[in-house]
Amino acid sequence: MRRIIALAALATLLALAALWWSGGFNALAHWAAGQQRGFQNSIASGLRATRGGDAAAFWTVLLASFAYGVVHAAGPGHGKIVIGGYGLARAVPVLRLSLIALAASLGQAVTAVVLVYAGILLLGLGREALVGVTEDIMAPASYGAIALIGLWLIWRGLRHARQDRSAHSGEVCSHCGHAHGPSLAQVQRAGRLRDALLLIGGIAIRPCTGALFVLVITWHMGIGGVGILGAFAMALGTGLITIATGLAATGLRAGVLGGLAGSPRLAQAAAVAELTAGLVVVTLAGGLLLRAL
Repeated sequence: MRRIIALAALATLLALAALWWSGGFNALAHWAAGQQRGFQNSIASGLRATRGGDAAAFWTVLLASFAYGVVHAAGPGHGKIVIGGYGLARAVPVLRLSLIALAASLGQAVTAVVLVYAGILLLGLGREALVGVTEDIMAPASYGAIALIGLWLIWRGLRHARQDRSAHSGEVCSHCGHAHGPSLAQVQRAGRLRDALLLIGGIAIRPCTGALFVLVITWHMGIGGVGILGAFAMALGTGLITIATGLAATGLRAGVLGGLAGSPRLAQAAAVAELTAGLVVVTLAGGLLLRAL
């Protein structure tokens, strides 16, 4: 078992290191940045027309904002890393993982709205200052939080590789009439809620810079409501790609582990999957963190 874990860890790290040193991350980020600039220009033009009273331009802004979110998510974003890694590591129902991914993306829009309006109204900050806060403070904090989630997955994988899970029965004591511990279902429900909050928080803490752009420019134009809707349209576009990544990860997990159903090796294979996913998350989030510092 230890050899399997070591080989899985080595193969994962070598593959990711090769992608990193070959410039794969930078090439993808460069392409995504170019596409985003094009959509930003379309959004800016649409906003000017909207301010001038063109009703059709409003829908153009929302559509361009949604497309911006899709392209933004196609780059090496942190949301896909953590959702995909979690879907590979844990047996999560598709609907639940999709809702977590959507909530995390919408959470980024909420963070952007709060940051922009608090920064402008309370601190008098401009767009460059708000982007600086996002890139210099919130982005590294988000990458660090996601790296910690990866370390947590690694720890879980190692723990599950060494011992079987155990939980209190939760049955009512025949002597005192009380349950001395939580039931297995209660433990699982608490774990699901904790996991969901960790994932959503780790992603939502860093708002999209495109959303900041739209929110700031619409504030100065006097059409702040359009900017808020545009920020959430971006979040929906980002969420679409993040959900697709989560579905791909759960499908990969099911394909790898499906043939071991009923086998005593299933628990060991699941532990290896969790460990591998943790290594992926830590490596990618660590790479993004190093780029942000």
